[in-house]
Amino acid sequence: MAANGDGRVSMANGGTGRNGLAKIHTEKRADEVCHDDSTTPMKAQTIDELHSLQMKKSAPTTPLNGSQGPFGAVSEDERNKQQLQSISASLASLTRETGPRVVRGDPASKSATPRVVSHHHHVSPTISVSDSSLKFTHVLYNLSPAELYEQAIKYEKGSFISSSGALATLSGAKTGRSPKDKRVVRDETTEHDLWWGKGSPNIEMDEHTFMVNRERAVDYLNSLDKVFVNDQFLNWDPQNRIKVRIVSARAYHSLFMHNMCIRPSAEELENFGTPDFTIYNAGQFPCNRYTHYMTSSTSIDLNLARREMVILGTQYAGEMKKGLFSVMHYLMPKRQILSLHSGCNMGKDGDVALFFGLSGTGKTTLSTDHNRYLIGDDEHCWSDTGVSNIEGGCYAKCIDLSREKEPDIWNAIKFGTVLENVVFDEHTREVDYSDKSVTENTRAAYPIEYIPNARIPCVASHPKNVILLACDAFGVLPPVSKLSLAQTMYHFISGYTALVAGTEEGIKEPQATFSACFGAAFIMLHPTKYAAMLAEKMKKHGATGWLVNTGWSGGRYGSGSRIKLAYTRKIIDAIHSGSLLKADYKRTEVFGLEIPTEVEGVPSEILEPMNTVSCLFYSCVLSLICVDLFGLSDDGRTCGMQWSDKKAYKETLLKLGGLFKNNFGGFVAHKIGKDDKLTDEILAAGPNF
Repeated sequence: MAANGDGRVSMANGGTGRNGLAKIHTEKRADEVCHDDSTTPMKAQTIDELHSLQMKKSAPTTPLNGSQGPFGAVSEDERNKQQLQSISASLASLTRETGPRVVRGDPASKSATPRVVSHHHHVSPTISVSDSSLKFTHVLYNLSPAELYEQAIKYEKGSFISSSGALATLSGAKTGRSPKDKRVVRDETTEHDLWWGKGSPNIEMDEHTFMVNRERAVDYLNSLDKVFVNDQFLNWDPQNRIKVRIVSARAYHSLFMHNMCIRPSAEELENFGTPDFTIYNAGQFPCNRYTHYMTSSTSIDLNLARREMVILGTQYAGEMKKGLFSVMHYLMPKRQILSLHSGCNMGKDGDVALFFGLSGTGKTTLSTDHNRYLIGDDEHCWSDTGVSNIEGGCYAKCIDLSREKEPDIWNAIKFGTVLENVVFDEHTREVDYSDKSVTENTRAAYPIEYIPNARIPCVASHPKNVILLACDAFGVLPPVSKLSLAQTMYHFISGYTALVAGTEEGIKEPQATFSACFGAAFIMLHPTKYAAMLAEKMKKHGATGWLVNTGWSGGRYGSGSRIKLAYTRKIIDAIHSGSLLKADYKRTEVFGLEIPTEVEGVPSEILEPMNTVSCLFYSCVLSLICVDLFGLSDDGRTCGMQWSDKKAYKETLLKLGGLFKNNFGGFVAHKIGKDDKLTDEILAAGPNF
């Protein structure tokens, strides 16, 4: 084979190469890269150029027509410029006179709701006019998980790849939310809408203080070599989804929100336009403790009129997730859509169930059912068309996680998942989920499609059953009760569960905990407003309310025993199938609950707490019979039947009823509906003694 005049190569006669192909000999001229004419020529002169050819463009390539938003009829360069202008508008300091302006006003009003934002009237901000304007070359926009892994491992101390492929990382000094440091701007927009005062999670701040913190966060972000920007959605209902932009300093935060929010398609990302809500996460940088309203170096600030959130002094990623949930608790009811802190699943026949419950009640475990589709595990909306998940992922607790107990969560912890604050072996990188060295609040954040039976898109029809879960450590609530509409509202507003000894320092006996709407830390309006919407939707669509106790039976914590998960699952199955509606019921005293006399697969004697007997193993006269009949080992545990001391049962029942009444006293002044009639009905649905 001889080289041609232009430096290329030709086939040699009779030569045979690999796989029976003709040999190719190459020669090169001094001024060219040698290449093989049997493939497309590669024009790389350096290793860097070779890498640039190796990596395909990550920008969306979906064809657009001229009518599709502000990016539809422009070149790629112009589109990138407009995108950067939009990010610049988010990151420019708005307290300086030269900074770009943003639309002000109530995002819930019809003229300014996210659904009617007109991109055609959007005025692009002036670039580089503020002394804190963005350095464009350092925007890392909507990176993929693989790219974010590289950024985290290279530049963020404490980030590693675990043996399962998940990104293990640290959230810094804060390993949980800081509810006492979360504040909301109180202005003409929120003065009359939001729930303020005793019992409310909304701690007020003024506009000026918000702007001081905002400027501090923005200046910090603009001082960095690079920032991460995520443009994503909330709410799987396409008619009511919200566009959110998250600006952060850590790859960990960017990957976390990539998983927890809904990921746009390539076409949706190109047409994203102006976000409806923006988070500035400058969590590595503290707030100024001498600023008005500040009580620590941490501050999480919401401004609903500006549609912005600022984070200072905490790197715990859950603040972003729950901050946006609070925003949805404000925006959605304005559209007559009920926002819910609940799990949701759907049967093969289309029947939908909602699960409400505080930590430790079994909400995640019971809403995850291999025989049903998972709609979501934590945050939902109930609109006129049905239920939709707010999020694009799950945020699961990992403490004491095992493959046997939680196989779906275990298998979801793989490449792309964020593992927070876990401890792992230095060599094998295998995680020890029982290790609480960093925190007991270890978590995994993963896309919802990592759960095998997740329904994508995460939408469903109207719920058939509304299940309120309570872990009653006093041992007086029955395992299951059918609720009237007024009772459902009463227990929904109450949001009861109980802490037990050992869960928190100083707790020696069961302690009742009440969290309005089963999520008081995140609601923005008064609890009765959410309850009224829930009652209206349940009545309209024929949903049934249920109270399920996943706690103790046969005595309080320490003398009774916890209701077996297998029994609770049988109860939930009977609710799903509809068979429990056909059961015979009798009414309990004090709480006036309707309890079934029989549930398939559940011992009838445990359905009514007062009817059964309890005994400590070592004091049980029939201990050998207990061992024989119930399989107990000689370890001092209780037999796990029921109350033997009727007087103690009645006293404990009255004590819990009194705690309910005292808690509910804070809600009686608020009317539901046009008169007090419904309020009276709800009060009558509580404990009566």
